Amino acid sequence: MQAKPDSFSIVIFGANSDLAARKLFPSLYELFLLGHLPEEYRVIGVGRAALSHEEFRAQVDEKLRTLSPGIVLDKLPFKTFCSRLFYVKLDLALVEGYHFLRRVLMDLSGESNTCDHLLFYLATPPALAPIIVRNLAQAGLGENKATCGGWRKIIVEKPYGSNLPSARELNAVIGEVFSEERIFRIDHYLGKETVQNIMVFRFSNGIFEPLWNRHYIANVSITIAENFGIRDRGAYYEEAGLLRDIVQNHGLQLLAAVAMEPPVDLSADAVRDEKAKVLRSVRPFTIENAGQSVVLGQYEGYRSEKNVAADSRVETFAAVKFFIDNWRWKDVPFFIKAGKNLAETVTEIVITFNCPPQNFFGPASSCSYTANQVIMRIQPEETIAIRFGAKRPGEEVITDPVFMKFDYKTSFAGVGLTPYHRLLLDALAGDQMNFIRQDSVEYSWAIIDVIREAVAGQQPDSYPVHSRGPESVQNIY
Repeated sequence: MQAKPDSFSIVIFGANSDLAARKLFPSLYELFLLGHLPEEYRVIGVGRAALSHEEFRAQVDEKLRTLSPGIVLDKLPFKTFCSRLFYVKLDLALVEGYHFLRRVLMDLSGESNTCDHLLFYLATPPALAPIIVRNLAQAGLGENKATCGGWRKIIVEKPYGSNLPSARELNAVIGEVFSEERIFRIDHYLGKETVQNIMVFRFSNGIFEPLWNRHYIANVSITIAENFGIRDRGAYYEEAGLLRDIVQNHGLQLLAAVAMEPPVDLSADAVRDEKAKVLRSVRPFTIENAGQSVVLGQYEGYRSEKNVAADSRVETFAAVKFFIDNWRWKDVPFFIKAGKNLAETVTEIVITFNCPPQNFFGPASSCSYTANQVIMRIQPEETIAIRFGAKRPGEEVITDPVFMKFDYKTSFAGVGLTPYHRLLLDALAGDQMNFIRQDSVEYSWAIIDVIREAVAGQQPDSYPVHSRGPESVQNIY
C-alpha cells in the first residue's frame, strides 16, 4: 500500500461533467473512506454554473446517490468528506477567473499545507486543454510559479489532440507550464487490475515468457466491444470516430503491453521506454496495403442519432491488422477489433500459439480446434484462461479443447481499487508508470493518422445492431 500523500488541493475543471460525477467524485470519496487521503486536503470544483459551496456539495451528494448506488453514503463520513468540497465559478476562456482561483487556492479555509501541493484535473473537452493550461500559467499557477513551494501536477484526459499535429501542439503547450514529470496523461484502461497484470503474467512466469515470440505465437487478437451505441455523444463522434476514440489509445496501449520487451527495472520510465519502442516498430500503412489490413464499419441507424449527419461516413467499428517489425514479432499479425453496438460488451486479448509440428490427433493439415491459447479477459469478467487439447473420455483417442481459468474474484478475497482510484493515488504519489508519456502519444497518433489517410473517403460497411460487426471483417483475418 502506498503511503498517504502529502496535504494537497485538487482542482477539477469540468466539475459538473459526466466524468466528474461518474468517476472522479465517487473515487475520491471511496479513497477517503479507505483512509488513503491525508488529514488535510481540498477538492475544488471549477465550472461555468453559478453555485455556492453548499449548492455544489448538494449537487455532488445527489449525483453520487443517483449514479453510484453501490456507494455507502454514511451520514457522518460523507458529511466530513463534503466539508472538503468547494466551488469556483469561472469562464475557462478568461484569465481573470484564474486569478480569482489562485486567491481561493492560497486563502481558502486557512488550513496549513493545502496550497503547497496542487493537482489540476482536466475533465473537459480536449479543445479546452490548451486554453486552461495557458490561463493557469498567466495566473501564476503553473509549475514554475509555485508560490507555496510545493509541487504542481496536471492530469489530462484522452484524447490528447485529434491527430499528430494537434497532439504535438498540446504537448508543447502543456510542456511550457509543467515538466514531463508532472504531466499525467490518463487512460483508465491502464488502471485496470487485469491490464496491470499483463506484465506480471508475462515476466513472472517462466512457462510463458520463453514462448512469447514469433517462433511460437501465431497471432494476437485484441477485442474492445461494446453492446451500446454512441448514446448522447453524436457531436463528439462525428469529429472523432472509432479509430480516434478507441484504437488510438486503449487499443494501442493494450498492444504495447502484450508486445513490449522486459524492462530493465520497474521504474516508470523503464516500462514506458519498452512500450514506446513497440509503437515505434509498428509497420506503416500505405494506400496499397490498407485494403487488406483495415475494415471500417458503421452500425445501422447511426445516421439517425442526435447530432449525426444524415450522410455521415464516420466509423463506429474498426478492425485493423498490425505488424510489429522488430526481432521478437516480425510477421506475427496483431488484430485489433473495436466497435459500438456489437453483440456483447467485452474486452479481451487472445494469444494463439502455433500448431505442433506434427498432429497425431486430427487432420494433418490443421490443428485449429485444439490450438493453444491464452485468453486474457479484461472486462466484464477479470480472468485468464489457458486453452489446450485433452483426450475425450472413451476408447477412441479424440481430442477436445478444454480450459483452465484464473478468476480475480474467486482467487483473491480483497476488493481491488477501481481504475480511477488507482490512477488518482498514483498521480498524487508521482508514479507515472500507468500514464502515457509524450512520445507514446505522438507515436500512436502517427499510426492512426496514416491509417485514416490511407482509407480516406471510404464508406464504412454497414452492420446490424448487436451483431459481430460487418461481414467484411473476415477479409483481414
